[in-house]
Formats: sequence, C-alpha cells, structure tokens
Amino acid sequence: MAQRPAPRPREAFVLAGQVVGSVAPGFLQQIDPARLAGQGGRLRQHSGAWHLEAAPEARTAARTAALNALAVALRDAQLCGPWRNEQLAVCNPQGERLATVERGAVRVLGVGTCAVHLVGLASDGRMWVQQRARDKPNDPGLWDTLMGGMVGAADTLAQALARETWEEAGLRVADLAGVAHGGHVLLERPSSDGGGAGYMVERIDWFRARLPDGMLPCNQDGEVQRFELLPPSTLRAWLVQGLFTLEASLVIAGFLGL
Repeated sequence: MAQRPAPRPREAFVLAGQVVGSVAPGFLQQIDPARLAGQGGRLRQHSGAWHLEAAPEARTAARTAALNALAVALRDAQLCGPWRNEQLAVCNPQGERLATVERGAVRVLGVGTCAVHLVGLASDGRMWVQQRARDKPNDPGLWDTLMGGMVGAADTLAQALARETWEEAGLRVADLAGVAHGGHVLLERPSSDGGGAGYMVERIDWFRARLPDGMLPCNQDGEVQRFELLPPSTLRAWLVQGLFTLEASLVIAGFLGL
C-alpha cells in the first residue's frame, strides 16, 4: 500500500447509516442542504461525521439520487473534480454496493474507487508505455503504463480492462498473448480536487500481456500523446527520475518485483 495521510484529520462521510468515505473538516458546510431536498436527500452533521440520508434508505436508487444531487451541488459551487458524466460504485467497508455517484465527486467525498492497468510487453521483454496528453486534468504529460483507467459502476473488471485497452491503446484484449492478472496495489493520498480538499482511496488491479510482433498501440480517445517501447534499464531510470505517475510507478514496481 502507498499511503499518505491527509494534512488534517478527515470526518467520516456516511450514507444511509454506513461509512462510504470521508470529507475535509468544514467542507460540506459550504453546501446548502436545501439543494438536496428535491431528490429526497438530507445532509446533516452528527457526532463528528457527515450523514447523507435518503428516503427510503433501503433503496439503491434513492441513495444514488441523493448522492448525485450532492455531486451537482458540489459542481455548481466549484468544489469537485472534473465532471465526467460517469458513474462509479459507492461501497461500504465490506465491499457491498450501496449506490453510484458521478466520478467528479468521489475524491472530495473520499469515496473508494477501483482502477485497472495493463502492463504491455514486447516479445523481447521491452515494455510499452504511454505519455499522457498534456490537456488531461490529472498528471498531464507524465508517463503511464500501456493502459490505465477507471472501473465504472456498470463494469466488471474484465469489461473495464477490455474497454480501456481499446480506448487508450486501440488493442483488443483477445488479440494479446498471455493475458494474466499480475496483482493489485492500494493507494491512499491527498487529492487536489475541490481546491485540495480531496482524498484518493483506490484499488488498482493490474494485468500483464504480450503484444504479438508487429502489433502497435494506437490511441482512440485523444488522452494519450505518444507511446514508447522501453528496455528494462531505461524503464528503471525513468522510475528513479519520477517521470511516471504514482499509480504507474507502483504497478511497474510490482511487475519488476521492486
């Protein structure tokens, strides 16, 4: 686990009686609770925690509506991350899904997320890496694994792997050789979302695969600037120089056994 604590202790964020995240002290006091009333949500502070209640609390749809009403209020107050129109799962500590919420709100609410990465290898052992587009909201211009993306609320891990591999690298997973789950890393660290009020909690599952000779990655979604094929010596040097995102560094270190 790569863990860096928040600069100040965070307050629990509770949905329908279950802890699903955390918020910076005083952060949600900037939101008018009346903004949630139209979706049946009630936001209140109690015993050092923030509670979002939905009626009826037992229904996933009601919890999702209340959460997304809060996300819209945060967006309108310019207190969330980049808006993606993408829903991510919101789970309790036991991993049970309670609701979904807009991706742009997960960091400021300290909601745990899941991501997937692909370590792509050539037959000679070199590794394919991508440089992130310079207009990406997070880590622009840094280097990444061949593919790295979020697991959406409607995705299985395999579906996210397939979709993101196509969107970022223009490759079909079925055309790759030796596709295998390599491991996972856990990441907890402060986030710049919400003016620095965010906190990232993420599980990254990574896979490895070999690209057949002659097969080249080709970006489809405009989020990659270019690809490079690196020998192990250069890969290690770039890691030391801090040219990779933190997430990619952890994945590559896991692959290399560092």
